[in-house]
Amino acid sequence: MSNHTMAEFTAPGLTNDEAKSTVQTLQQRLVALLDLQLTLKHIHWNVVGANFIGVHEMLDPQVETVREMTDTLAERIATLGGVPKGTPKAIVDGRSWDDYAIGKGMVSDHLVSLDAVYNGINGDHRKAIETLSEIDPVSEDIITGQLAQLEQFQWFVRAHIESATGSLNTDK
Repeated sequence: MSNHTMAEFTAPGLTNDEAKSTVQTLQQRLVALLDLQLTLKHIHWNVVGANFIGVHEMLDPQVETVREMTDTLAERIATLGGVPKGTPKAIVDGRSWDDYAIGKGMVSDHLVSLDAVYNGINGDHRKAIETLSEIDPVSEDIITGQLAQLEQFQWFVRAHIESATGSLNTDK
């Protein structure tokens, strides 16, 4: 079994070093989105309280869309000659954040925590866009498109924890 992380070739127009840097950035985003996908499903299973059904049903389309995002990133990594890593160990080893801390919990608790998760994901996607803008416009475009969807998902979450004056009710 091969443990190579990069092929000896990449997409035409990219140097091997540019491809390696791009793959590294995409792999970090892949890990984050795999973790998000699992976190969203965890919340879906464990949310309780008022507005349960609305939140429960809001999360499945997010899970499906994020799952498609991970597939797109993995395929882009492979296109560039990299080896996408989506194993549980790769997710844990690639994370720089703590595990989601809430088990069974109230809607408001989960949504405040999920908003914080989206802050991290979306902020790191923006950093990836900045990095990729100097190297690979195709990968930059993929991440930019994903960020638009992720920001909309965060807006959906925030609509549940926003006050009429526009502030977020983050006191759980």
